[in-house]
Amino acid sequence: MEIKRSTEELEDNHVMQISGSNGIVHNMEFMSQAYLRNQYSSEIDIHEEFVSSYPHEDAPLPIFLKFEDVEYKVRNIQASLKTMVSKVVVTHTNNQDLDGYKHILKGITGSTGPGEILALMGPSGSGKTTLLKIMGGRLTDNVKGKLTYNDIPYSPSVKRRIGFVTQDDVLLPQLTVEETLAFAAFLRLPSNMSKEQKYAKVEMIIKELGLERCRHTRVGGGFVKGISGGERKRTSIAYEILVDPSLLLLDEPTSGLDSTSATKLLHILQGVAKAGRTLITTIHQPSSRMFHMFDKLLLISEGHPAYYGKAREAMEYFSSLRILPEIAMNPAEFLLDLATGQVSDISLPEELLAKTNQPDSENVIVKYLQLRYKTDLEPKEKEENHRNRKAPEHLQIAIQVKKDWTLSWWDQFMIIFRRTFRERRRDYFDMLRLVQSLGVAVVLGLLWWKSKTDTEAHLRDQVGLMFYICIFWTSSSLFGAVYVFPFEKIYLVKERKADMYRLSVYYVCSTLCDMVAHVLYPTFFMIIVYFMAGFSRTVPCFVFTVLTILLIAITSQGAGEFLGASVLSIKRAGMIASLVLMMFLLTGGYYVQHIPKFMQWLKYLSFMHYGFRLLLKVQYSGDQVFDCASKGGCRTLQSSSSFDTVNLNGGLEELWVLLAMAFGYRLCTYFCLRKKISICHL
Repeated sequence: MEIKRSTEELEDNHVMQISGSNGIVHNMEFMSQAYLRNQYSSEIDIHEEFVSSYPHEDAPLPIFLKFEDVEYKVRNIQASLKTMVSKVVVTHTNNQDLDGYKHILKGITGSTGPGEILALMGPSGSGKTTLLKIMGGRLTDNVKGKLTYNDIPYSPSVKRRIGFVTQDDVLLPQLTVEETLAFAAFLRLPSNMSKEQKYAKVEMIIKELGLERCRHTRVGGGFVKGISGGERKRTSIAYEILVDPSLLLLDEPTSGLDSTSATKLLHILQGVAKAGRTLITTIHQPSSRMFHMFDKLLLISEGHPAYYGKAREAMEYFSSLRILPEIAMNPAEFLLDLATGQVSDISLPEELLAKTNQPDSENVIVKYLQLRYKTDLEPKEKEENHRNRKAPEHLQIAIQVKKDWTLSWWDQFMIIFRRTFRERRRDYFDMLRLVQSLGVAVVLGLLWWKSKTDTEAHLRDQVGLMFYICIFWTSSSLFGAVYVFPFEKIYLVKERKADMYRLSVYYVCSTLCDMVAHVLYPTFFMIIVYFMAGFSRTVPCFVFTVLTILLIAITSQGAGEFLGASVLSIKRAGMIASLVLMMFLLTGGYYVQHIPKFMQWLKYLSFMHYGFRLLLKVQYSGDQVFDCASKGGCRTLQSSSSFDTVNLNGGLEELWVLLAMAFGYRLCTYFCLRKKISICHL
C-alpha cells in the first residue's frame, strides 16, 4: 500500500490517496480504539467568532443542531391488512414490525454547528431525505429520539430560521427567475431594508449563482416551457439563500448539475456556511473534489448510521477497521459500496473475508459496519457533544424568541396580490377562454334571436335560455375554481412551512384575483346575449340581470374553492365537483319544479336554485300580461305554469341567501385550507 500525503493535505484537507494490493490486511494493523483516541475529536466546536458576533443586526443567530437516537416509522397499509387477515403467521422484513409499521430511521445520532456543512450520504431509500425533513420540523408524527436547536426542542420560533431546498424544485412556473426572487425578497427580507437594498440583494444572488442569462425567462415546469433543470435548481437555492437562514437544509442540491456547476455551487454554500450558518445537505454520489469540501459526514445504511465524523477522516476510520479500496477510488463511491455491502475491489478484515461467500454476505457486511459504529463512534459522540457540551445560555434564550412578521397584513396583501395576478394572468386573458365565452354568447343570441313572451311556448323558451345561462356560468366558475388549490398545493405547503406569509393573505389574494375573470367574462357575455335575445329593454332590468349572473358566478367560484380545498386532490376534486353540479342542476327549479317532500331539502342546498329564482324575479313582473291572442284573453305571467313555484312579486330574499352562501363557502374554504395545509408534507 502507498499512502501519499503532502504537508498541505495533512494541515488542511487531510486527504488520503490510496491504492492497494491484496496483501494490505497483512501489512497494516490499525486498531479502531487507537484511532479514536488520536483522531476523533469533539464534533461541536463552539466557534467564538459566531457566538460573539450575535446579537449583531447583520449576523444570523448561530444554531447548534443535535440529534440523538432519532427513529422514524410509517404505517404500511398492506402489511397491516396482512396482520389483520392472519395473526398466526406473520411475515416481515428487517424494516417491518409486527404492528404493521415500516421503520425508516433506526437510531441516528450526530451534531453540527455554524460554519459547518454536514453531508448525509447513503444509497437510495436509506432515509436521508426523511432525516432532513425531521431536522426541518416537517415530519413530527411517529418520530422518536431527541432533536434540539441550541439545546432547545423544535418550536414554531425555529421555523422562520430554517431554509429548506426540496429535491423537486417547487417554483411558480409562470413567473420569471427575477420575479421569483424579487417577490421572495419583498416578502421575507426585513422591513427595515429599502426596496433598493432588496433589489441589490437579488442582483447579487443572481450573479453569484450564474442566473444572468435566464433572469427574464419563465421558470416553467410541467407543461410550461421554461429554464433548464440546472438553472431551476440554482433558482431554488437562490430562493432560500436570499433570506440568509440560520439553518439551511438542502435535499440533493447538485442533482441535474454538471460537475463544474456542482462544485461552483458547493463553493457558494461554503461561503454561506462560513458566514455563521449551519448547512445540512443530502448528497447521493459527489465527485472526489466535492467530497473533501464537506466538514462532516453521516453515512446511512438501511436506516442505521454506518459512519459519523469529519468527512476527511472517513477513509482513515475504515482503514482502522482494515477495510480499504484495492484500487484508486472516489471516497464517496467507496463509502456507498460499503453502505450497500458491495465489496468488489475492497479488501476486508479476515473475520469478514470468511463470510463473503455466504448468500447474505452483503447484509453481513452492512451489519458489521453498523455494529462497529455503535461500539466505536456513537458512545464518544454522545459523551462529548450531547452530554458535556451545551450551547451558551443567551443562544438558548434567543432561539425561543419567535420572529415577528417582517411585513404587515396589508403589505403582504399588496405583494401577494401582484404575484398572484402575474402568475395567473395568462389564464385570465387566455384567447381560447375569450373565444369560448363570446362564441357561446353569439350562438345563444342567434338561437334565441329577438325571443318574445307573447305565448306560453315562447315564454318557456326564454325561461329555458335563462336556466342555460345559469348552468353555463355555474359550471364555468365551479370548474375554474375547483382545481386552483389542488394545483397550487405544493407551492402553498412550501411557503407556509417557511412562514412566508399569512394564510389569510394568500387566500384573499387568490379569490380576488380569480374574481377578475369571474366578473369580466360574464359581463361581456351578458351584454351580447341580453340584447340579441330580446330581454326586457330597461336599464334596471339589464343591470340587475347582469349583477345576478355575476353573483351566481362568484357563489359558484366559492363553492369550487371549497370543494378543491376540502380534498386538495385534482382527481377527487373533479369527481366531487361533477356530482355536486349534477345535483344542483336537477334541483335548480327548471327540470323538476314539484320535488317530493322527502327530497325538497336538496334544493335548499343548491345555489343554482336561488340564482335561477332571482334571475326570473329581476327579469319578469308578476303583473305583466301575455298570451292575449288566446281564447281566454290576456293572462298575467304569474299564472303561467313556468312560475308555479316562484312568486315573481315576492321580494329578493334569494339575493341575501346567495350573498350568505358566497361568504360562507369562502369562510369554509379558509378553514379547510388551514387544516389541510398544516398536515401536508412535501
